[in-house]
Amino acid sequence: MRQYFFDTADYINSLIEGGEVYTAFLSGEDSDFCRLNGGRIRQAGSVKQNELSLRLINGARHASATLSLTGNKASDQSELSSIVRELREQLAELPDDPYLLYATEVSSSDSMRVSELPDSRETVAQIVTKSKGLDLVGIFASGSIYRGFANSLGQRNWYACHPFNFDFSLYLRADKAVKTGYAGFSWADSAFDAKLHAAREQLEILKLTPKTIKPGKYRVYLSPSALNEVTDMLSWNGFGLKSHKTKQTSLLRMIEAGASMHESVSLLENTAGGLAPDFSSLGYRRPAHVQLIERGQYKDCLVSPRSAKEFGVSTNGASEAESPQSLEMASGSINLAEVPDVLGDGVYINNLWYLNYSDQSACRMTGLTRFASFWVEGGKIEQPLNVMRFDESAIRMLGDNLIGLTKEREMIMSSHTYGQRSVSSVHLPGAVVKDFSFTL
Repeated sequence: MRQYFFDTADYINSLIEGGEVYTAFLSGEDSDFCRLNGGRIRQAGSVKQNELSLRLINGARHASATLSLTGNKASDQSELSSIVRELREQLAELPDDPYLLYATEVSSSDSMRVSELPDSRETVAQIVTKSKGLDLVGIFASGSIYRGFANSLGQRNWYACHPFNFDFSLYLRADKAVKTGYAGFSWADSAFDAKLHAAREQLEILKLTPKTIKPGKYRVYLSPSALNEVTDMLSWNGFGLKSHKTKQTSLLRMIEAGASMHESVSLLENTAGGLAPDFSSLGYRRPAHVQLIERGQYKDCLVSPRSAKEFGVSTNGASEAESPQSLEMASGSINLAEVPDVLGDGVYINNLWYLNYSDQSACRMTGLTRFASFWVEGGKIEQPLNVMRFDESAIRMLGDNLIGLTKEREMIMSSHTYGQRSVSSVHLPGAVVKDFSFTL
């Protein structure tokens, strides 16, 4: 696909007139999917798609369109010719965009990771065999993901990776389930077996009579999956320059009131170690790292080209939403096996659900525990916990109330497949927190 995309870019060059500039961004995949229910295959298939976003620019005017590349040169070139003509006609009617900014310094790149994926059929067959007797529900996705950029200035960028993602749950009954997942670039039987074994053990605990606790403040352990829900909320207008300048960031108290997180908390956009490509849809190269929070103190923003133009700063290639795509949190000092002992009496949370801000300016979030959450007493997991709602400030959660982070971290790749497979990922530890507020 790489060469076909570059050939397509060369053809678009031949369509450009006068002072026009074009940018083209390709999102593609060649993926296998399999849905499972009751430990059996319910739906299987493959998707091969390549979506091209084309932007035509003339001065400060620009118009864009999206098309699916078929791989048939004659058909694709005919469609592109029509689209360029239509975009040119639109440009004549459009006003100047005062915040238009796109890469004009050519910075080409080529990143192609070697595929280590096993045959999808063999992997799914293993899953079915190993989950015999379990009500396993999930979706398995595996295959190649492509991203490409080209413009009329001669820049060419290509990125290809080959991840798998198995997002699954073991159900007991009704809403009683253990949710987990396994993702990566090379399938290891031992790693999947460990995930499945841990889920089986928690499923046995779910068979016990559930406990209901009174609203109040408790010690809690947030697994990497649970902490991911918290950082996902923080990523919503938390780290972007525009949200800071317009005072809509949920981290406003860190920016203006001197609030800080615990000194062990460091967050960075780690493009070099994540799943996303190191170039944006407008051709800007992304730095290997952007330090967002360093030892509890806010440090840098993610800056999209439009924000860079509006506020007179340099862009670091962030998306228009200015949210992290490869978020990483530094590890701590607590061994995962010691978490129940560190908790003493408290709540072990595997997943949080339905999060939203209850007070965005104060970084207060509300949401529910879900799936396998447990009551821990005397350093031992005793029984499952009924669903509880929490309402807590993330700054306090990761600040004064943070007891510690785990040494072990988990790489969690987004399982979103709406339109296409996501290239977002996080690398997070678990967190032990005191005085965590449950409201009902």
